[in-house]
Amino acid sequence: MRRSFPLLFLLLIITACQKNTSPGNIAAPEPEQTYFDKAYGTDINQKMDIYLPAGRTATTTKAIILIHGGAWATGDKTDFAPFVDTLKKRLPDYAIFNINYRLAAVGVNLFPTQENDVKAAFDFIVSKSGEYKITQKIVLLGASAGGHLALLQGYKYTSPVEAKAIVDFFGPTNMTALHDQPADPTLVPVLEILMSGTPSSNPSMYQQSSPINFVNAQSPPTIVLQGGADPLVPVAQSTSLDSKLQAMGVAHQYVFYPTQGHGWFGDTLTHSFNAIQAFLTAHVN
Repeated sequence: MRRSFPLLFLLLIITACQKNTSPGNIAAPEPEQTYFDKAYGTDINQKMDIYLPAGRTATTTKAIILIHGGAWATGDKTDFAPFVDTLKKRLPDYAIFNINYRLAAVGVNLFPTQENDVKAAFDFIVSKSGEYKITQKIVLLGASAGGHLALLQGYKYTSPVEAKAIVDFFGPTNMTALHDQPADPTLVPVLEILMSGTPSSNPSMYQQSSPINFVNAQSPPTIVLQGGADPLVPVAQSTSLDSKLQAMGVAHQYVFYPTQGHGWFGDTLTHSFNAIQAFLTAHVN
């Protein structure tokens, strides 16, 4: 009788383990979920669309933040909406966050309002990573003014976490140079309103809002895409950033399209997405 107790005890343990590891106790994969106009702040414009992939996990699923352009004064997250499906197919292990931010007008929402909103959206996503079941590996992707904001967030801020990579479509990098050597002189007064003055009257604003000033050896890997016929953002804005990244030893890629303007479509855009996909695959893991 005494000899039967150890055997009985062993059988109970085996049975319990079998119950705990049975298929019925394995958690089902997370379903795909989409949320539109999710607030990340109190202002009506501080909202984002969220696309969480099926099967995501807190150890494998990364995030990419999309930041629209529009000279910091126009545009909307719907500008990037047509590309969400493309990004889903190319980056299936990413959650996508397509954000809005407060737009500047005369005397309203002047810079750094847009910078602060991107920072608030970034921090919100980090704070919700556990709830959304994603990692805190975040990529920033922006076009034009959105490219500027992506670069500024990625280079300037390292807390609560640093961005893992930046995708910059023809974003301004040096606000003083953008003012003093503009591609389109009619944008200069717009820039002076946005920045509350000129580089001479408000130098700290121009310095603090120029992403190139915050590049260092620890800056996130960056891919820069620029058109040679851009009528709004001079090519020098991208080539100077390329040179700075090279000097600092930052992993980066400069993709130049000699005949393209401020945005492109068709085969050129496909080439851009191919380059972005390869770059992120190589540098974000």
